Amino acid sequence: MSAQEIHKHAVLPPIISRSDKEFLESMQRYIITETESVGCNEKGPADEYYIIYRNVFDKVIEYVTAYKSILTSIKKEYDAFIETIKKSQRTAFCLHGKLKALAAEPTALVYHQRRTIQLKEKIRIIKNNSLKIQLQIDQVKQLRAEYDAKEVKYCTSTKDSAKPIPGMTLHESVSLDALSKYMKHLEDRYAEIKRSMTIKYIPAQKKAELDEEMIVLLKRRDVAENLNKELQFCYQRLQIVSDALTSWVKSDMSSSFQDFVGQIKKTKALGKIRGKPLPLLLFFEAIFSTSHAFRYPVDAYLTLEGIKCGLSEKRFDLVINWVTQEKLTFSEEAGDVISDYGEKDTFNKDKCLALAQIIYSKCGLHKKALLCLCKQGQIHGAMEYLQHCKDFTSDDLIQLITLCPQDELIQSLTKERNGKPPFLSFGLIVLHLFSVNMEEVGIKLLKEINKGGKDSVEHLMMSDSFCSLETWQDMADICSQSGFNKLSNDIMSILRCQPGVSEISEEDEKVNPMEHVFW
Repeated sequence: MSAQEIHKHAVLPPIISRSDKEFLESMQRYIITETESVGCNEKGPADEYYIIYRNVFDKVIEYVTAYKSILTSIKKEYDAFIETIKKSQRTAFCLHGKLKALAAEPTALVYHQRRTIQLKEKIRIIKNNSLKIQLQIDQVKQLRAEYDAKEVKYCTSTKDSAKPIPGMTLHESVSLDALSKYMKHLEDRYAEIKRSMTIKYIPAQKKAELDEEMIVLLKRRDVAENLNKELQFCYQRLQIVSDALTSWVKSDMSSSFQDFVGQIKKTKALGKIRGKPLPLLLFFEAIFSTSHAFRYPVDAYLTLEGIKCGLSEKRFDLVINWVTQEKLTFSEEAGDVISDYGEKDTFNKDKCLALAQIIYSKCGLHKKALLCLCKQGQIHGAMEYLQHCKDFTSDDLIQLITLCPQDELIQSLTKERNGKPPFLSFGLIVLHLFSVNMEEVGIKLLKEINKGGKDSVEHLMMSDSFCSLETWQDMADICSQSGFNKLSNDIMSILRCQPGVSEISEEDEKVNPMEHVFW
Protein backbone atom coordinates (compact mmCIF):
# COMPACT_ATOMS: atom_id res chain seq x y z
CA MET A 1 0.00 0.00 0.00
CA SER A 2 1.38 3.39 -1.01
CA ALA A 3 1.77 6.41 1.25
CA GLN A 4 -0.94 8.32 -0.59
CA GLU A 5 -3.43 5.57 0.10
CA ILE A 6 -2.54 5.61 3.78
CA HIS A 7 -3.16 9.38 4.08
CA LYS A 8 -6.54 9.01 2.42
CA HIS A 9 -7.88 7.07 5.41
CA ALA A 10 -8.92 9.22 8.43
CA VAL A 11 -7.19 8.44 11.71
CA LEU A 12 -9.72 7.89 14.54
CA PRO A 13 -9.10 9.65 17.87
CA PRO A 14 -8.52 7.47 20.89
CA ILE A 15 -11.67 6.38 22.66
CA ILE A 16 -11.76 7.55 26.30
CA SER A 17 -13.68 5.37 28.67
CA ARG A 18 -16.31 6.82 30.97
CA SER A 19 -14.28 6.16 34.10
CA ASP A 20 -11.24 7.89 32.60
CA LYS A 21 -13.35 10.84 31.60
CA GLU A 22 -14.81 11.15 35.15
CA PHE A 23 -11.32 10.87 36.62
CA LEU A 24 -9.97 13.64 34.39
CA GLU A 25 -12.91 15.91 35.20
CA SER A 26 -12.45 15.30 38.95
CA MET A 27 -8.76 16.18 38.64
CA GLN A 28 -9.59 19.38 36.76
CA ARG A 29 -12.13 20.39 39.44
CA TYR A 30 -9.60 19.61 42.14
CA ILE A 31 -7.02 21.91 40.51
CA ILE A 32 -9.52 24.80 40.14
CA THR A 33 -10.87 24.43 43.72
CA GLU A 34 -7.45 24.28 45.36
CA THR A 35 -6.14 27.20 43.32
CA GLU A 36 -9.05 29.41 44.40
CA SER A 37 -8.77 28.32 48.06
CA VAL A 38 -5.20 29.64 48.31
CA GLY A 39 -6.30 33.03 46.93
CA CYS A 40 -4.89 32.75 43.42
CA ASN A 41 -6.81 33.55 40.24
CA GLU A 42 -4.18 33.57 37.51
CA LYS A 43 -0.65 33.50 38.95
CA GLY A 44 0.03 32.71 42.54
CA PRO A 45 2.75 31.56 44.91
CA ALA A 46 5.00 28.90 43.41
CA ASP A 47 4.91 26.60 46.46
CA GLU A 48 1.10 26.34 46.47
CA TYR A 49 0.99 25.53 42.73
CA TYR A 50 3.74 22.95 43.12
CA ILE A 51 1.92 21.17 45.99
CA ILE A 52 -1.42 21.13 44.07
CA TYR A 53 0.04 19.62 40.88
CA ARG A 54 2.20 17.18 42.83
CA ASN A 55 -0.91 15.79 44.49
CA VAL A 56 -2.61 15.52 41.07
CA PHE A 57 0.43 13.68 39.71
CA ASP A 58 0.29 11.22 42.63
CA LYS A 59 -3.39 10.54 41.97
CA VAL A 60 -2.72 9.98 38.25
CA ILE A 61 0.06 7.50 39.10
CA GLU A 62 -2.27 5.62 41.44
CA TYR A 63 -4.98 5.58 38.78
CA VAL A 64 -2.80 4.49 35.82
CA THR A 65 -1.40 1.21 37.09
CA ALA A 66 0.12 0.14 33.78
CA TYR A 67 2.53 3.11 33.67
CA LYS A 68 3.03 3.43 37.43
CA SER A 69 6.73 2.56 37.47
CA ILE A 70 7.75 4.90 34.65
CA LEU A 71 5.59 7.78 35.96
CA THR A 72 6.99 7.30 39.46
CA SER A 73 10.55 7.58 38.18
CA ILE A 74 9.62 10.70 36.16
CA LYS A 75 8.05 12.29 39.24
CA LYS A 76 11.10 11.45 41.32
CA GLU A 77 13.37 13.18 38.80
CA TYR A 78 11.13 16.28 38.71
CA ASP A 79 11.06 16.45 42.56
CA ALA A 80 14.83 16.20 42.71
CA PHE A 81 15.16 18.93 40.06
CA ILE A 82 12.72 21.26 41.92
CA GLU A 83 14.51 20.66 45.23
CA THR A 84 17.82 21.57 43.56
CA ILE A 85 16.29 24.82 42.25
CA LYS A 86 14.95 25.73 45.73
CA LYS A 87 18.32 25.02 47.32
CA SER A 88 20.00 27.24 44.73
CA GLN A 89 17.50 30.04 45.44
CA ARG A 90 18.15 29.84 49.19
CA THR A 91 21.89 29.92 48.59
CA ALA A 92 21.55 32.92 46.28
CA PHE A 93 19.40 34.76 48.84
CA CYS A 94 21.98 34.18 51.59
CA LEU A 95 24.81 35.31 49.33
CA HIS A 96 22.83 38.45 48.38
CA GLY A 97 22.38 39.33 52.06
CA LYS A 98 26.08 38.84 52.75
CA LEU A 99 26.98 40.96 49.73
CA LYS A 100 24.68 43.74 50.90
CA ALA A 101 26.20 43.65 54.39
CA LEU A 102 29.73 43.79 52.97
CA ALA A 103 28.78 46.71 50.75
CA ALA A 104 27.45 48.66 53.74
CA GLU A 105 30.57 48.13 55.88
CA PRO A 106 32.60 51.08 54.44
CA THR A 107 29.72 53.50 55.00
CA ALA A 108 29.19 52.23 58.54
CA LEU A 109 32.91 52.60 59.24
CA VAL A 110 32.86 56.22 58.05
CA TYR A 111 29.81 56.96 60.25
CA HIS A 112 31.47 55.37 63.27
CA GLN A 113 34.68 57.33 62.73
CA ARG A 114 32.72 60.58 62.39
CA ARG A 115 30.73 59.75 65.53
CA THR A 116 33.98 59.01 67.39
CA ILE A 117 35.33 62.45 66.50
CA GLN A 118 32.09 64.10 67.66
CA LEU A 119 32.10 62.24 70.97
CA LYS A 120 35.74 63.11 71.61
CA GLU A 121 34.94 66.78 71.03
CA LYS A 122 32.00 66.56 73.43
CA ILE A 123 34.17 64.90 76.06
CA ARG A 124 36.74 67.68 75.72
CA ILE A 125 34.06 70.36 76.13
CA ILE A 126 32.55 68.56 79.14
CA LYS A 127 35.95 68.27 80.80
CA ASN A 128 36.63 71.98 80.30
CA ASN A 129 33.22 72.88 81.71
CA SER A 130 33.74 70.53 84.64
CA LEU A 131 37.09 72.13 85.38
CA LYS A 132 35.54 75.62 85.37
CA ILE A 133 32.69 74.51 87.63
CA GLN A 134 35.12 72.85 90.02
CA LEU A 135 37.15 76.06 90.25
CA GLN A 136 33.98 78.02 91.02
CA ILE A 137 33.02 75.48 93.70
CA ASP A 138 36.46 75.78 95.29
CA GLN A 139 36.16 79.58 95.31
CA VAL A 140 32.73 79.40 96.93
CA LYS A 141 34.02 76.97 99.56
CA GLN A 142 36.93 79.26 100.34
CA LEU A 143 34.66 82.30 100.70
CA ARG A 144 32.28 80.30 102.87
CA ALA A 145 35.11 79.18 105.11
CA GLU A 146 36.30 82.79 105.51
CA TYR A 147 32.76 83.92 106.31
CA ASP A 148 32.28 81.15 108.89
CA ALA A 149 35.61 82.13 110.53
CA LYS A 150 34.44 85.74 110.86
CA GLU A 151 31.08 84.62 112.31
CA VAL A 152 32.79 82.47 114.95
CA LYS A 153 35.00 85.40 115.90
CA TYR A 154 32.09 87.75 116.56
CA CYS A 155 29.62 85.23 118.06
CA THR A 156 29.08 85.16 121.85
CA SER A 157 28.36 82.15 124.01
CA THR A 158 24.99 83.48 125.21
CA LYS A 159 21.92 83.91 123.06
CA ASP A 160 20.63 87.40 122.31
CA SER A 161 17.00 87.43 123.51
CA ALA A 162 16.47 90.85 121.92
CA LYS A 163 17.18 89.60 118.39
CA PRO A 164 14.65 91.10 115.91
CA ILE A 165 12.00 88.95 114.28
CA PRO A 166 13.02 87.97 110.72
CA GLY A 167 11.07 89.88 108.10
CA MET A 168 9.87 92.63 110.46
CA THR A 169 11.23 96.06 111.17
CA LEU A 170 11.82 97.40 114.67
CA HIS A 171 8.69 99.55 114.47
CA GLU A 172 6.56 96.56 113.37
CA SER A 173 7.99 94.32 116.12
CA VAL A 174 6.54 96.58 118.82
CA SER A 175 3.17 97.05 117.07
CA LEU A 176 0.38 94.81 118.31
CA ASP A 177 -1.48 94.89 115.00
CA ALA A 178 1.63 93.99 113.03
CA LEU A 179 2.48 91.15 115.43
CA SER A 180 -1.09 89.83 115.23
CA LYS A 181 -0.96 89.94 111.44
CA TYR A 182 2.40 88.16 111.41
CA MET A 183 1.10 85.50 113.80
CA LYS A 184 -1.93 84.95 111.54
CA HIS A 185 0.49 84.52 108.62
CA LEU A 186 2.49 81.90 110.54
CA GLU A 187 -0.69 80.03 111.53
CA ASP A 188 -1.87 79.94 107.91
CA ARG A 189 1.54 78.76 106.80
CA TYR A 190 1.50 76.00 109.44
CA ALA A 191 -1.97 74.87 108.36
CA GLU A 192 -0.89 74.82 104.72
CA ILE A 193 2.20 72.72 105.48
CA LYS A 194 0.13 70.32 107.56
CA ARG A 195 -2.45 69.95 104.79
CA SER A 196 0.31 69.40 102.23
CA MET A 197 1.77 66.60 104.33
CA THR A 198 -1.56 64.76 104.26
CA ILE A 199 -2.04 65.25 100.51
CA LYS A 200 1.41 65.12 98.89
CA TYR A 201 2.93 62.32 100.97
CA ILE A 202 1.64 58.78 101.39
CA PRO A 203 3.04 55.77 103.29
CA ALA A 204 5.15 53.20 101.47
CA GLN A 205 2.50 50.54 102.16
CA LYS A 206 -0.09 52.64 100.36
CA LYS A 207 2.26 52.94 97.38
CA ALA A 208 2.62 49.15 97.20
CA GLU A 209 -1.17 48.79 97.24
CA LEU A 210 -1.49 51.32 94.44
CA ASP A 211 1.14 49.43 92.38
CA GLU A 212 -0.80 46.18 92.79
CA GLU A 213 -4.00 47.95 91.81
CA MET A 214 -2.25 49.36 88.73
CA ILE A 215 -1.12 45.85 87.69
CA VAL A 216 -4.69 44.55 88.01
CA LEU A 217 -6.02 47.45 85.96
CA LEU A 218 -3.39 46.86 83.25
CA LYS A 219 -4.41 43.20 83.03
CA ARG A 220 -8.04 44.26 82.69
CA ARG A 221 -7.06 46.65 79.94
CA ASP A 222 -5.23 43.89 78.03
CA VAL A 223 -8.25 41.57 78.34
CA ALA A 224 -10.55 44.37 77.16
CA GLU A 225 -8.28 45.10 74.17
CA ASN A 226 -8.26 41.43 73.12
CA LEU A 227 -12.03 41.28 73.47
CA ASN A 228 -12.33 44.47 71.45
CA LYS A 229 -10.24 42.98 68.63
CA GLU A 230 -12.44 39.85 68.56
CA LEU A 231 -15.58 41.97 68.50
CA GLN A 232 -14.18 44.11 65.70
CA PHE A 233 -13.44 40.98 63.65
CA CYS A 234 -16.98 39.67 64.26
CA TYR A 235 -18.37 43.07 63.34
CA GLN A 236 -16.45 43.07 60.06
CA ARG A 237 -17.80 39.65 59.15
CA LEU A 238 -21.33 40.68 60.03
CA GLN A 239 -20.86 43.88 58.04
CA ILE A 240 -19.85 41.87 54.97
CA VAL A 241 -22.91 39.62 55.33
CA SER A 242 -25.12 42.68 55.87
CA ASP A 243 -23.79 44.40 52.74
CA ALA A 244 -24.33 41.22 50.73
CA LEU A 245 -27.88 40.89 52.08
CA THR A 246 -28.63 44.52 51.24
CA SER A 247 -27.35 44.03 47.69
CA TRP A 248 -29.43 40.84 47.35
CA VAL A 249 -32.59 42.60 48.54
CA LYS A 250 -32.01 45.47 46.09
CA SER A 251 -31.59 42.98 43.24
CA ASP A 252 -34.45 41.00 41.65
CA MET A 253 -33.84 38.09 44.11
CA SER A 254 -34.13 35.60 41.26
CA SER A 255 -31.42 33.40 42.82
CA SER A 256 -31.03 32.23 46.38
CA PHE A 257 -29.01 34.20 48.88
CA GLN A 258 -26.32 31.49 49.06
CA ASP A 259 -25.87 31.55 45.26
CA PHE A 260 -25.76 35.34 45.33
CA VAL A 261 -22.98 35.31 47.94
CA GLY A 262 -21.03 32.76 45.93
CA GLN A 263 -21.34 34.92 42.81
CA ILE A 264 -20.03 37.96 44.73
CA LYS A 265 -17.03 35.95 45.90
CA LYS A 266 -16.18 34.97 42.33
CA THR A 267 -16.37 38.55 41.05
CA LYS A 268 -14.28 40.07 43.86
CA ALA A 269 -10.78 41.41 43.05
CA LEU A 270 -7.63 39.89 44.48
CA GLY A 271 -7.10 41.33 47.94
CA LYS A 272 -5.14 40.62 51.05
CA ILE A 273 -4.70 36.97 51.98
CA ARG A 274 -5.25 36.47 55.68
CA GLY A 275 -2.00 35.77 57.49
CA LYS A 276 0.15 37.09 54.63
CA PRO A 277 1.32 40.63 53.77
CA LEU A 278 -0.47 42.66 51.12
CA PRO A 279 0.99 41.90 47.65
CA LEU A 280 1.11 45.62 46.84
CA LEU A 281 3.19 46.26 49.98
CA LEU A 282 5.61 43.51 48.94
CA PHE A 283 5.89 45.16 45.53
CA PHE A 284 6.82 48.56 46.98
CA GLU A 285 9.22 46.97 49.46
CA ALA A 286 11.03 45.23 46.62
CA ILE A 287 11.14 48.39 44.47
CA PHE A 288 12.45 50.64 47.25
CA SER A 289 14.97 48.14 48.61
CA THR A 290 16.60 47.86 45.16
CA SER A 291 16.45 51.59 44.38
CA HIS A 292 20.20 51.96 44.99
CA ALA A 293 20.85 49.87 41.89
CA PHE A 294 18.81 52.21 39.68
CA ARG A 295 20.47 54.86 37.57
CA TYR A 296 17.63 57.24 38.36
CA PRO A 297 15.69 57.34 41.65
CA VAL A 298 12.12 56.06 41.96
CA ASP A 299 9.75 58.72 40.62
CA ALA A 300 7.56 60.91 42.82
CA TYR A 301 4.29 59.12 42.00
CA LEU A 302 5.57 55.66 42.97
CA THR A 303 7.18 57.13 46.10
CA LEU A 304 3.88 58.72 47.17
CA GLU A 305 1.85 55.57 46.51
CA GLY A 306 4.38 53.41 48.35
CA ILE A 307 4.28 55.68 51.42
CA LYS A 308 0.46 55.61 51.37
CA CYS A 309 0.48 51.81 51.15
CA GLY A 310 2.95 51.44 54.03
CA LEU A 311 0.95 53.80 56.27
CA SER A 312 -2.37 52.10 55.42
CA GLU A 313 -0.87 48.75 56.47
CA LYS A 314 0.50 50.39 59.70
CA ARG A 315 4.10 49.59 58.67
CA PHE A 316 5.54 52.88 59.86
CA ASP A 317 8.91 51.18 60.34
CA LEU A 318 9.14 50.54 56.59
CA VAL A 319 8.24 54.17 55.81
CA ILE A 320 11.02 55.38 58.13
CA ASN A 321 13.54 53.12 56.38
CA TRP A 322 12.39 54.22 52.92
CA VAL A 323 12.58 57.94 53.67
CA THR A 324 15.95 57.87 55.45
CA GLN A 325 17.86 55.24 53.47
CA GLU A 326 16.47 54.67 49.98
CA LYS A 327 16.94 56.53 46.70
CA LEU A 328 13.50 58.13 46.18
CA THR A 329 11.94 61.26 44.71
CA PHE A 330 10.04 63.25 47.34
CA SER A 331 7.15 65.65 46.84
CA GLU A 332 5.01 67.99 48.90
CA GLU A 333 2.15 65.47 48.82
CA ALA A 334 4.38 62.80 50.40
CA GLY A 335 5.27 65.14 53.26
CA ASP A 336 1.61 66.07 53.74
CA VAL A 337 0.58 62.40 53.89
CA ILE A 338 3.12 61.62 56.62
CA SER A 339 2.26 64.80 58.55
CA ASP A 340 -1.47 63.97 58.45
CA TYR A 341 -0.73 60.44 59.63
CA GLY A 342 1.08 61.88 62.65
CA GLU A 343 -2.09 63.79 63.65
CA LYS A 344 -3.95 60.45 63.83
CA ASP A 345 -1.15 58.34 65.39
CA THR A 346 -0.18 60.51 68.37
CA PHE A 347 2.37 57.93 69.58
CA ASN A 348 4.48 58.42 66.42
CA LYS A 349 3.63 62.12 65.93
CA ASP A 350 7.18 63.40 66.58
CA LYS A 351 8.67 60.81 64.22
CA CYS A 352 6.15 61.73 61.52
CA LEU A 353 7.00 65.41 61.90
CA ALA A 354 10.71 64.61 61.65
CA LEU A 355 10.20 62.59 58.44
CA ALA A 356 7.94 65.28 56.97
CA GLN A 357 10.57 67.92 57.81
CA ILE A 358 13.21 65.90 55.91
CA ILE A 359 10.96 65.67 52.86
CA TYR A 360 9.99 69.37 52.96
CA SER A 361 13.64 70.41 53.27
CA LYS A 362 14.68 68.29 50.28
CA CYS A 363 11.78 69.73 48.23
CA GLY A 364 12.71 73.32 49.15
CA LEU A 365 9.45 73.86 51.10
CA HIS A 366 11.11 75.85 53.88
CA LYS A 367 7.90 77.18 55.43
CA LYS A 368 6.49 73.72 56.09
CA ALA A 369 9.89 72.42 57.24
CA LEU A 370 10.13 75.27 59.77
CA LEU A 371 6.58 74.54 60.98
CA CYS A 372 7.51 70.87 61.57
CA LEU A 373 10.52 71.92 63.64
CA CYS A 374 8.36 74.22 65.79
CA LYS A 375 5.68 71.55 66.31
CA GLN A 376 8.41 69.19 67.56
CA GLY A 377 9.47 71.84 70.11
CA GLN A 378 12.89 72.30 68.49
CA ILE A 379 12.84 76.10 68.75
CA HIS A 380 16.63 76.43 68.80
CA GLY A 381 16.88 74.41 65.59
CA ALA A 382 14.13 76.52 64.05
CA MET A 383 16.07 79.71 64.80
CA GLU A 384 19.20 78.29 63.18
CA TYR A 385 17.11 77.26 60.18
CA LEU A 386 15.84 80.85 59.94
CA GLN A 387 19.37 82.26 59.99
CA HIS A 388 20.59 79.93 57.24
CA CYS A 389 17.52 80.42 55.03
CA LYS A 390 16.89 84.04 53.97
CA ASP A 391 13.60 83.41 52.14
CA PHE A 392 11.30 84.15 55.10
CA THR A 393 9.35 87.39 55.33
CA SER A 394 7.67 88.93 58.34
CA ASP A 395 4.29 87.76 56.99
CA ASP A 396 5.60 84.18 56.85
CA LEU A 397 6.74 84.36 60.49
CA ILE A 398 3.40 85.87 61.56
CA GLN A 399 1.64 82.98 59.84
CA LEU A 400 4.01 80.54 61.61
CA ILE A 401 3.02 81.98 65.01
CA THR A 402 -0.65 81.69 64.07
CA LEU A 403 -0.23 77.98 63.28
CA CYS A 404 2.08 77.26 66.23
CA PRO A 405 1.52 79.85 69.03
CA GLN A 406 4.25 78.73 71.46
CA ASP A 407 5.64 81.10 74.09
CA GLU A 408 9.25 80.00 73.50
CA LEU A 409 8.87 80.56 69.75
CA ILE A 410 7.47 84.07 70.22
CA GLN A 411 10.23 85.00 72.70
CA SER A 412 12.92 83.71 70.32
CA LEU A 413 11.51 85.70 67.41
CA THR A 414 11.24 88.95 69.41
CA LYS A 415 14.65 89.04 71.13
CA GLU A 416 18.08 89.98 69.82
CA ARG A 417 20.44 87.21 68.73
CA ASN A 418 24.20 87.81 68.69
CA GLY A 419 23.77 91.57 68.41
CA LYS A 420 21.34 91.29 65.48
CA PRO A 421 17.83 92.80 65.61
CA PRO A 422 14.90 90.47 66.33
CA PHE A 423 12.99 88.83 63.52
CA LEU A 424 9.61 90.28 64.57
CA SER A 425 8.10 93.03 66.68
CA PHE A 426 6.47 92.09 69.98
CA GLY A 427 3.81 94.76 69.56
CA LEU A 428 2.90 93.65 66.03
CA ILE A 429 2.57 90.03 67.21
CA VAL A 430 0.17 91.02 70.00
CA LEU A 431 -1.92 93.17 67.66
CA HIS A 432 -2.07 90.32 65.12
CA LEU A 433 -3.16 87.76 67.75
CA PHE A 434 -6.01 90.01 68.86
CA SER A 435 -7.05 90.59 65.24
CA VAL A 436 -7.34 86.84 64.45
CA ASN A 437 -9.38 85.96 67.57
CA MET A 438 -6.43 84.49 69.50
CA GLU A 439 -6.92 86.71 72.54
CA GLU A 440 -5.88 83.98 75.02
CA VAL A 441 -2.35 83.82 73.62
CA GLY A 442 -2.15 87.62 73.43
CA ILE A 443 -3.28 88.05 77.05
CA LYS A 444 -0.70 85.48 78.16
CA LEU A 445 2.03 87.53 76.47
CA LEU A 446 0.76 90.73 78.12
CA LYS A 447 0.92 89.01 81.53
CA GLU A 448 4.56 88.08 80.96
CA ILE A 449 5.60 91.60 79.98
CA ASN A 450 3.56 93.10 82.83
CA LYS A 451 5.62 91.14 85.37
CA GLY A 452 8.83 92.91 84.36
CA GLY A 453 7.67 96.41 85.32
CA LYS A 454 8.11 99.70 83.55
CA ASP A 455 11.86 99.26 82.90
CA SER A 456 11.36 96.07 80.89
CA VAL A 457 8.50 97.70 78.96
CA GLU A 458 10.70 100.68 78.10
CA HIS A 459 13.57 98.43 76.99
CA LEU A 460 11.16 96.47 74.80
CA MET A 461 9.78 99.64 73.19
CA MET A 462 13.18 101.20 72.58
CA SER A 463 14.65 98.03 71.03
CA ASP A 464 11.63 97.51 68.77
CA SER A 465 12.40 99.19 65.45
CA PHE A 466 9.34 97.79 63.66
CA CYS A 467 6.56 99.45 65.66
CA SER A 468 5.66 103.08 65.13
CA LEU A 469 4.28 105.43 67.79
CA GLU A 470 0.77 104.91 66.46
CA THR A 471 1.20 101.13 66.78
CA TRP A 472 2.22 101.47 70.44
CA GLN A 473 -0.82 103.71 70.92
CA ASP A 474 -3.02 100.86 69.64
CA MET A 475 -1.08 98.51 71.92
CA ALA A 476 -1.91 100.70 74.92
CA ASP A 477 -5.61 100.67 73.95
CA ILE A 478 -5.63 96.86 73.79
CA CYS A 479 -3.93 96.65 77.20
CA SER A 480 -6.56 98.95 78.66
CA GLN A 481 -9.42 96.95 77.13
CA SER A 482 -7.93 93.65 78.42
CA GLY A 483 -7.66 94.88 82.00
CA PHE A 484 -3.95 95.77 82.06
CA ASN A 485 -4.41 99.41 83.06
CA LYS A 486 -0.97 99.75 84.66
CA LEU A 487 0.74 98.41 81.55
CA SER A 488 -1.31 100.75 79.38
CA ASN A 489 -0.30 103.74 81.55
CA ASP A 490 3.36 102.71 81.40
CA ILE A 491 3.28 102.56 77.61
CA MET A 492 1.59 105.96 77.36
CA SER A 493 4.02 107.57 79.81
CA ILE A 494 6.98 106.24 77.84
CA LEU A 495 5.45 107.54 74.61
CA ARG A 496 4.99 111.03 76.12
CA CYS A 497 8.68 111.13 77.07
CA GLN A 498 9.82 110.60 73.49
CA PRO A 499 11.22 113.69 71.67
CA GLY A 500 8.82 115.36 69.26
CA VAL A 501 5.75 113.83 70.89
CA SER A 502 3.09 116.06 72.46
CA GLU A 503 -0.33 115.16 73.73
CA ILE A 504 -3.31 116.93 72.11
CA SER A 505 -6.12 117.81 74.50
CA GLU A 506 -9.78 117.75 73.63
CA GLU A 507 -9.87 121.56 73.34
CA ASP A 508 -6.90 121.53 70.95
CA GLU A 509 -8.68 119.00 68.78
CA LYS A 510 -11.51 121.50 68.23
CA VAL A 511 -9.08 124.13 66.88
CA ASN A 512 -8.44 124.00 63.14
CA PRO A 513 -4.64 123.76 62.66
CA MET A 514 -4.98 125.19 59.11
CA GLU A 515 -7.05 128.19 60.14
CA HIS A 516 -4.24 130.72 59.53
CA VAL A 517 -4.03 129.69 55.90
CA PHE A 518 -7.49 130.97 55.09
CA TRP A 519 -7.16 134.36 56.84
